[in-house]
Amino acid sequence: MPGRFVDRSVLVTGAGSGIGRATAQLFAAEGARVAAVDQNEADAEKTVALIKEAGGDALAVAADVSSEADCRGMVERAVAAYGKLNIAFNNAGVGASGFAVADEEEIAFSRVIDVNLKGVFLSMKYEIPAMLAAGGGAIVNTASVAGLVGERGIGAYAASKHGVVGITRTAALDYIGRGIRINAVCPGATRTRILADWFQDPKVEQFILSRHPIGRIAEPEEIGRAVLFLASDDASFVVGQALAVDGGLTAQ
Repeated sequence: MPGRFVDRSVLVTGAGSGIGRATAQLFAAEGARVAAVDQNEADAEKTVALIKEAGGDALAVAADVSSEADCRGMVERAVAAYGKLNIAFNNAGVGASGFAVADEEEIAFSRVIDVNLKGVFLSMKYEIPAMLAAGGGAIVNTASVAGLVGERGIGAYAASKHGVVGITRTAALDYIGRGIRINAVCPGATRTRILADWFQDPKVEQFILSRHPIGRIAEPEEIGRAVLFLASDDASFVVGQALAVDGGLTAQ
C-alpha cells in the first residue's frame, strides 16, 4: 500500500533528535523525500542515516532557524535536491529556563523567542513562496501546551509558544486561499533530550507526570503521528488549528 506522502518533498527542522527525528522518519516511511534540518549537523546526519537504513530518501541540512540566511538556505537546499517543497514541519526549539518572569535574564528570554518564535516566522517566510511555486502545500508548526495555558516558571517559553499559535492562525488565514494549509501541534510532556534534563530532579518529574491525566509522558512518535495527520490530505479541511496532543492536560 503506497504511503500518504509519495512524491512529496518535506522539510523538518529540529530533525536531529526527539520529535523532529521521529517525525522525519515517519514521513520517510510513508514515501516522502525529507530534508532533515538541525543546528547540529552530526545529529541531522544521524537522522538521515536512520532513514536511509530503512530504505527512505533524506538529505541532512545544517541550519540555525534564528538566522534568516540559514532559513533561506535550508529551503533552497531542499528545493535544489527535490525540485519542490510540499510540506514543512517547523519543530526546532529550545526549552524553558525554569525562572519566574522577574528573574529571567534578558539574553535568555531573547534566545528562547529567537529560536522558538522568530525561527517559525523565518522558516515560513521562505517555505511559503516555495510552496506557492509548487502549487500549494501544508505547514505544521510545533507549539506546546504552554502555548495554550500558563504555568509557573516558563514565562519566556510560554510567550514563545503562545506566539507560535498566534502566527500559525494568522498565516493560515493569509494563505489558505492560495492553497497552503497551516496548523500547529501542541505537545504535552514528551520523551526528548530537553525533558530528560528536567527529569534529573525527581520532584520535577513527579510534578510533570501529575499534570497529565493519562499518567505518563508521550513518545516522540505519538506527536509525529499527529503531525503527519495535519500535513496529510486526511486533514484537508483543518486550517489554523492548534492541536493539543497532551494526554488530557488541557482538558482539566
